[in-house]
Amino acid sequence: MVDPDQLAEIERRALKLLAIREHSRLELARKLRARDYDPDAIEAVLEGLADQGALNEGRLTETYIAERVDKGFGPLRIRAELREKGLTDAAIAPFLDAKNDDWPALLAEAHARRFGQTPPTDPADYGRRGRFLEQRGFPPELIRRHLSRKD
Repeated sequence: MVDPDQLAEIERRALKLLAIREHSRLELARKLRARDYDPDAIEAVLEGLADQGALNEGRLTETYIAERVDKGFGPLRIRAELREKGLTDAAIAPFLDAKNDDWPALLAEAHARRFGQTPPTDPADYGRRGRFLEQRGFPPELIRRHLSRKD
């Protein structure tokens, strides 16, 4: 049997972390395990927080995607970062797919912020810009289409 005082302490700690920012279940479990709490108690608390709606991975996904898009990141990078947080592709896909029509404009905006509106001047410049956009998480085909456009 798990000590009720420990459950309350774990719940307070988890709520404090959630008040700072949204966390995935995996992130919260890692942070709580690092404090040497009983794994069964952690799981019980996380289950209760999910039932209450305090721990909501859908809300985390939506918020995280909006923040990363505002910073100029593309779908590949955002998906990888959310996977590291313990979210599944099935949980991530609906939120990223909702932005499918927006990715070309978001890529153009990230490109313009870094390089301005001018197209690449030579193959080396094309490569440099392509690597930048790829590192930001945009798909290669979308990058090629954008950098090859004739303005």
